[in-house]
Amino acid sequence: MSAPTLDPAVGPVPEQPQQPGEGFVETPRAGSRRAGLGERLRGSLDRRMTAPPAPVNPADEPAFLVSSAFTMIAIVCLWGLLQLLVLSDLSQARAQDLLYRDFRQQVAAGTASLGPTTPVDQPVALLRIPRLNLEQTVVEGTASGDTQLGPGHQRTTVLPGQLGTSVVMGRAATYGAPFARIADLRVGDSIQAITGQGTTQFKVIGIRRAGDPLPQPRPADAARLTLVSAEGSGFLAALRPSDAVYVDAQAAKAFPAPAGVPSVLPESEQVMQGSTSGLPLLALCLALLLAATLGVAAARQRWSAALVWVVAAPVVLALSWVTTDVAARLLPNVM
Repeated sequence: MSAPTLDPAVGPVPEQPQQPGEGFVETPRAGSRRAGLGERLRGSLDRRMTAPPAPVNPADEPAFLVSSAFTMIAIVCLWGLLQLLVLSDLSQARAQDLLYRDFRQQVAAGTASLGPTTPVDQPVALLRIPRLNLEQTVVEGTASGDTQLGPGHQRTTVLPGQLGTSVVMGRAATYGAPFARIADLRVGDSIQAITGQGTTQFKVIGIRRAGDPLPQPRPADAARLTLVSAEGSGFLAALRPSDAVYVDAQAAKAFPAPAGVPSVLPESEQVMQGSTSGLPLLALCLALLLAATLGVAAARQRWSAALVWVVAAPVVLALSWVTTDVAARLLPNVM
């Protein structure tokens, strides 16, 4: 205990009792520092979550709209090229698998169509060309939408193998390009056609272009098959078809052909023609893409671009897929 303090004026001053802990500086503990840091972080996060979004400068709104519009246009254009050149092959391969399964079941059950009025897009024959290592299920109809599924049978002709001349058109560059190499066939090459009536073996008798002389008249009891596709020249020739190529093949024997084959062929089903039947659906798809563009532009004013595109990209790609499929119907049916 220390000695009492003396004050000259008042005399000795009694010593005050010391409280526990008085006179010592408490050192903060590590746990206390961590707790304080956690509270500050939580407070900062709470302020950020409750803070109102930063106001968008009205002068920046046109920039958001233009940026979103150009991004959407770029996505649609690139996706269109990717789909026509790559993804359309996958789509056609899937369609061929389904068509082959259905046609095989119909042949086994004896219900395969023999013509002359088969619904469009239905399988009518199986075509095999050994030299080209090609096997394709032929569908009824030659409009651009029909040949997206596979080679199409021209409805004003008999089915392959029946008495008469049958015409089958196929694409040369897109949707599997099943007839891309028919000009490589040679006289004497074999073509096999299977229908509900049986199998017919054709032999190639000639290859011709527009302006070339027609083949000799068909014998009275023979079956003839004409394969039709497109070809071009120069850069990206496959995507810029300018002429049609024809491969004529003949079989010595033919199956009977039913009467009633249509005599008029719509313009959309003639060679090198597109179809305008999908224009209303195309207009709807374009309107939906425009709405998606405006929606993306509005969303980017409230949320980050990365978050917006993560949500919007699947919708935009799905719309682009449907739009490209519909727009492709405007292109030549053998492209």
